[in-house]
Amino acid sequence: MWAEAAPEIVGILNCSEDSFSDGGLYLQPERALEHARRLHADGARYVELGPASSHPDAKEVSASEEIRRLEPLVEALAREGIATGVDSFRLETQRWCLERGVALLNDIDGFAEPQLWPQLARASCRLVVMHSIQDRGRATRAPGDPDTVLERIESFFAERLAGLEAAGVARDRLILDPGMGFFLGVKPDSSLAVLRGLGRLRERFGLPLLVSVSRKSFLGGLLAGPESGESRAVAERGAGTLAAELWLAQCGVEWIRTHDVRALSDALRVLRAVEGPPP
Repeated sequence: MWAEAAPEIVGILNCSEDSFSDGGLYLQPERALEHARRLHADGARYVELGPASSHPDAKEVSASEEIRRLEPLVEALAREGIATGVDSFRLETQRWCLERGVALLNDIDGFAEPQLWPQLARASCRLVVMHSIQDRGRATRAPGDPDTVLERIESFFAERLAGLEAAGVARDRLILDPGMGFFLGVKPDSSLAVLRGLGRLRERFGLPLLVSVSRKSFLGGLLAGPESGESRAVAERGAGTLAAELWLAQCGVEWIRTHDVRALSDALRVLRAVEGPPP
């Protein structure tokens, strides 16, 4: 059954050299801007810029380098009226983004620095509070525990939301991301457990959810066969990604973050036409 409204789409644009799916493709501002315009035209509500990769094998990128990569893009997209988000856990980068009025700020650490919270409270952008089993920094190859992962996520969100709201961050600006792939564990089981438990998270917190399954490692493992120990190549995860994203939409997830905006937009349009409007 469909939710009352189709999910909003966040389009991923990695302006980094070693992102797991498109590293190096959009390091040049001109190419990045061209791709941002395409994502927007294809249906992305926000174009989210990633100035550094967070996968386990990624290189360390300083805040100053992140800002150098972001500056021409944020300014140009603002002039063109394209709503822009930024994905960074670095405090200096986050402060820079808040000062420039980005529309969406996404933090894989879930805004772990209390010193930032007063500035977050004064801002107006939407905030994606993400959970990961690493707690801080890039993903690792931790095993994860599918039997306890939902309890862990609930505990994390309860504590972090209490801190943010006590600091004056308005609750209606918050979006929850439970994490996926390596952020939940090296095997697919933890990601699957969370996907099956999204309704439980919505019931507990009453806040919109953002989920990003796009080209993730757990899909690669599922497509290759969970017992094989192999992973389907990133370029071969498109069909699996779209299947999981459509399932998210039918579960009522409010925000889907994806590399393939056009594919998701088209699929949602067709499913809406076939099923008709909700009663």
